[in-house]
Amino acid sequence: MQRITALFSAALLAAGLMTATAHAQEGTANTEQPQASAPAQDFDDGQLEQFADASQEIAAVSQDYTQRLQEAENEEAQQEVRMEANEKMVEIVEDSGLDVDTFNAIGQAIQQDPELMQRVQEMAQSS
Repeated sequence: MQRITALFSAALLAAGLMTATAHAQEGTANTEQPQASAPAQDFDDGQLEQFADASQEIAAVSQDYTQRLQEAENEEAQQEVRMEANEKMVEIVEDSGLDVDTFNAIGQAIQQDPELMQRVQEMAQSS
């Protein structure tokens, strides 16, 4: 159970990285975006399973890129690693069938709803 929670923590951390990078890339053109905070009932089981699957893959990628980030020699190299990690994680989310906003919204919802977190953890364990 701790392993699954760690996977979700890594995935949510990665999702935060994706969001931060996406906002940085947008510049100041759209600085007042509301945070995604969709209620749990807005997500069907299919979306939750897609989230669980993507989270597991993102956790593995995050671990790999965290190591690479620590080995980066300077700020420029670290930024390149972050950008590459972000692109990979966005690709994983999109390949799962979700868009990044939905993935992040589910991530926020499971942080606020222990029952939803439990459902997603069970889905991750059975996949």
